[in-house]
Amino acid sequence: MSSIAITAGSFQTEVLESPVPVLIDFWAPWCGPCKMIAPVLDQLAEEYEGRLKIGKINVDEEGSLAEMHGVSSIPSLFVYQNGAMAGQRTGAAHKHEIEALFKDFI
Repeated sequence: MSSIAITAGSFQTEVLESPVPVLIDFWAPWCGPCKMIAPVLDQLAEEYEGRLKIGKINVDEEGSLAEMHGVSSIPSLFVYQNGAMAGQRTGAAHKHEIEALFKDFI
């Protein structure tokens, strides 16, 4: 399974009501560091399938969600568990650094 696109319309169902933790990637198509971590996020989506959901929010298309989360720099990663934000990180990161964000929740 790969990452899923999350919109304002699907945020409640896909994130807040998710039975598994959700790692959200706030990104944009023009963002170089976002492109760098995209393959890592796809790999993590496969490795943790069924235990973690990885969603992507395009800040150009979903500005209200970016604003709600106070995103001022991308990529920004947020972890949600049981409908609440449980962690966050801004900037490109190595795989093990991204895993450290959610490991305690799966």
